[in-house]
Amino acid sequence: MDEELDLVVFEDDEGNEITMEVLDYFFYEGKEYALLAEVDEDGECGCDECGEDHDHQRDAYIMEVVAVGDDEEEFVPVAEELADKLVEIVQNGLFEDEEDDAEE
Repeated sequence: MDEELDLVVFEDDEGNEITMEVLDYFFYEGKEYALLAEVDEDGECGCDECGEDHDHQRDAYIMEVVAVGDDEEEFVPVAEELADKLVEIVQNGLFEDEEDDAEE
């Protein structure tokens, strides 16, 4: 099955573009957050050992999702203390499911 990825492009301090995939959105204490991981644009695993195309664990990032205008959102880094708490929440599946509540 060919799923469309939710991709976001960031620019670092040196002007380099970094493409991130949004893995999930979740709510915590009334705010929306996104779980992101860097995308390997050439599709290769980057593994020096095997040369095979397979999944490797990627570094994940959590950012707050802030609405900007009617149809746009901005991803804002969170403080390290909050990031640690959010990582624990995501790993344990303890985040709030406000989106489902809003649909009811």
